[in-house]
Amino acid sequence: MSKFKKKKDGGLAPINTASLPDIVFMLLFFFMVATVMREDTLMIQNALPVADQIEKLDKKNPVSYIYMGKPSENYKKFGNEARIQLNDKFADISEVAGFIATERAALREELIPYLTVSLKVDKDANMGIVGDVKQELRKVNALKINYTTGSGDALTNMK
Repeated sequence: MSKFKKKKDGGLAPINTASLPDIVFMLLFFFMVATVMREDTLMIQNALPVADQIEKLDKKNPVSYIYMGKPSENYKKFGNEARIQLNDKFADISEVAGFIATERAALREELIPYLTVSLKVDKDANMGIVGDVKQELRKVNALKINYTTGSGDALTNMK
């Protein structure tokens, strides 16, 4: 008998899985925070006009969207005239002031002056409804207005 025994090669050491749950929960938390959920269901036709001199809005400033256009195919029962959509419902001109008030109430106090109202107007919409909405926005002192457009040659809007 020998005094020294040869050590048998045990292969690789097993993988340590003690930190695996931490990694899984960290990834889950990251995707929960980083995922953007659908904001609004579009109930109107919204073919945006195009422009060649456009700027992107800052992501840090709060933006509220007002959609205007004719009801889409699924919502033809609401008529063929241009309508206003606030969040997920059709609205009248008189409801714009209340919409802005609720949007301001949802913001922190220091962000209220930076609230921008973005108008997403269908290129075939009547400008009368846009003028009416702008008058209501003036009444509630929502003076930062943005028109959302697509990028392209502005002359294609004439077609």
